Amino acid sequence: MNHLLCFGFGYTAEVLAGELMPLGWRVSGTTRNPTRLNEMRLLGVNALPFGMLKSIPSDVTHILSSVPPDTNGDPVIPRFMGELIRHFSWIAYLSTTGVYGDRAGGWVGEDSALSPVSERGTRRMLAEQGWLQRGAHIFRLPGIYGPGRNALETLREGKAKRVIKPSQIFSRIHVEDIAGLLGASIAKPNPGRIYNVADDEPCPPQDVITYAAKLLGISPPPEIPIAEANLSPMALSFYDESKRVSNQRMKQELGYQLRYPSYREGLEAILKNSPHLHAPPD
Repeated sequence: MNHLLCFGFGYTAEVLAGELMPLGWRVSGTTRNPTRLNEMRLLGVNALPFGMLKSIPSDVTHILSSVPPDTNGDPVIPRFMGELIRHFSWIAYLSTTGVYGDRAGGWVGEDSALSPVSERGTRRMLAEQGWLQRGAHIFRLPGIYGPGRNALETLREGKAKRVIKPSQIFSRIHVEDIAGLLGASIAKPNPGRIYNVADDEPCPPQDVITYAAKLLGISPPPEIPIAEANLSPMALSFYDESKRVSNQRMKQELGYQLRYPSYREGLEAILKNSPHLHAPPD
């Protein structure tokens, strides 16, 4: 039986598990959150407290890590260094397109030089190197959205802002397309290969909010210059980088066809499958 171990059972890992378990896969996942352990068990996942896991179960065939590095680096590799040399059918590490840094709206591909501008991006770059040495596939992700985490929800909650920074461009990807691409890689492994995971349409962030408001039949929030947007330091840091992320390698090498080629198809599907978004706001 195929057995996937997810170091860090978060948003993406949960969606991937939901696609693999009906196919007969066993899925285990780690977390540091005691509440999350119960949620995972309800999903049929073998829930493992990260701090108590002493070794990788002997029947694990596939590994996915999405644990972010901290000030000491990647927390998974040193803990399981001796075991990661075992033969696994597939190892994957979820990284970020932040490793490319700022490209003033220009395109980046997997062979583009890495020049992170944030400490987060630098840590990810170093973590990638450690996973590549262990034969992992690297998947570089931009902004992730999907059910429960999208512009429709933020509009309904009254938290959406149309922040304007001239020439700002972001890429994004629906969580189900991440899971779909990971499945395509599992079917066609190529250890050590790096893939950008992004949809076909990089665009200014305010365009997504405007379209989500249109779908909900409400007026979009006013445009706010970034200098007046009162963003948190974390949110503001994302605007330090502007780039378009190429997805050609994942299409050409893995033959993957996006379920949601742009934010429009993604938001439309979320709205269709989310009855609570159709109700009038409180």
